[in-house]
Amino acid sequence: MNILLIYPEFPDTFWSFKHALKFVNKKASLPPLGLLTVASMLPESWERKLVDLNVSTLTAKDIAWADMAFISAMAVQQESARKIIELCNNSGLKVVAGGPLFTSELEAFPTVDHFVLNEAELTLQPFLEDLKNGTPKKIYSSELFPDITLTPAPQWHLLDIKKYVAMAVQFSRGCPYRCDFCNVTALFGHKIRTKTSAQIIEELDGIKRLGWRDSIFFVDDNFIAHKSYLKKDLLPRLIEWQKNNKSTTKFFTECSINLADDPELMSLMVQAGFFQVFIGIETPDDTALEACGKEHNTSRDMLGNIKKIQQAGMEVQGGFIVGFDSDTPSIFQKQVEFIQKSGIVTAMVGILQALPGTKLYERMQKEGRLLHNSSGDNADSNTNIIPKMDLEILRKGYTDMMTQLYAPKQYYTRIRTLLREYRTPALNGSFRFSNVLAFARSTILLGVVGRERFQYWKMLIWTFFHRQKALPHAITLAIYGHHFRKVCRLHLKEARKTATPSSL
Repeated sequence: MNILLIYPEFPDTFWSFKHALKFVNKKASLPPLGLLTVASMLPESWERKLVDLNVSTLTAKDIAWADMAFISAMAVQQESARKIIELCNNSGLKVVAGGPLFTSELEAFPTVDHFVLNEAELTLQPFLEDLKNGTPKKIYSSELFPDITLTPAPQWHLLDIKKYVAMAVQFSRGCPYRCDFCNVTALFGHKIRTKTSAQIIEELDGIKRLGWRDSIFFVDDNFIAHKSYLKKDLLPRLIEWQKNNKSTTKFFTECSINLADDPELMSLMVQAGFFQVFIGIETPDDTALEACGKEHNTSRDMLGNIKKIQQAGMEVQGGFIVGFDSDTPSIFQKQVEFIQKSGIVTAMVGILQALPGTKLYERMQKEGRLLHNSSGDNADSNTNIIPKMDLEILRKGYTDMMTQLYAPKQYYTRIRTLLREYRTPALNGSFRFSNVLAFARSTILLGVVGRERFQYWKMLIWTFFHRQKALPHAITLAIYGHHFRKVCRLHLKEARKTATPSSL
């Protein structure tokens, strides 16, 4: 069979980095890791073709070639996914759908021919067997969680890697925590399942063979959940891999704030090449944290913890939420002050949303406060629940907060705050033409044309005299800021159009 693997387009979101990608002539931040892994699970005799709509287009020729289309998507990609499904339906091409969007909301896609839900290691093979026998069912799902030491390496060769900023690998699935707004455990469970270090090295070698030398994202939802295994096995192997390959590859990942409690772990991560971690901070208010089940963020010096991680050599990116039931109008300024003091330059702030499969979603249903399904965009200034706070106050507070956080003065101040604390890793990366291109374009678009030009040059001059090794990173953060401001303006403009409860 000829299988067309289709990845829907991301809209203009906080994490799409669309406006930043132009500075380095790239099309997308990350590849579709799920589809690349599914490709490895298909029969060897089948032909495969990947169409990632974030970097290329889906043509009539592609559809005519295919016997079947496999689509995987997250909730934020739902609009593009619907268009793809309609196009395939109109062309008579059968559609097989999986991934978080369809696992959570399959009823919303009645024209999909077959759903292969949950984790493909368990549900894809039964579908393939039934397909071979001519008896494929509509839905394949499982409440079990597979052993991912048996998961094959993704088929990287299907990618045009030059169009991406970073590659991705997955070390673990699952999270031990019970945050009521997070759907990670609904999808992957609480038990931490890990690949072997040999698997990870094999995947890194596969990426390297394609000529990749840039950043790699460990897509784990909590990379440090199995600390002892990391310290005794994976991280030493990664350090060895970096040395043996004379590598300049940098890693980044997601983890919990208790990383700050383990100096040994932080040191090993930095030695292995980790330079950036995303942490769900959520809120500086302990009452809200306890109510949503995020007790592991309470009773600790959050600002001090963030600084420890930065001083170890890893930049902290943070996720924040407003609109918890206990929030009062004072929360907006508290969030702004915390973020500014922390030096978290990349601060993703959203209004609380209830995702299908979460405890929050169930509670909102019971209380009659659920309005509609989530957009899947963490920072689109929208919510799908009726908040305890007056909706107009919540929207205005959020708008004012985002305007303040991403105004040039506040944003560039955070860059300097970060660089004062941040210990630039020794693994700086080799010289590349793309670095020069990004700097040249930033000097024109940000330093000459942009409204932030005064703040841009002030920050660069300060960095040159005080943190010279961090100059490339400072330029990168300035370019990120350009993207974040554009996305903020877009979302806040949309928020003003839907500023009344009746519009929800």
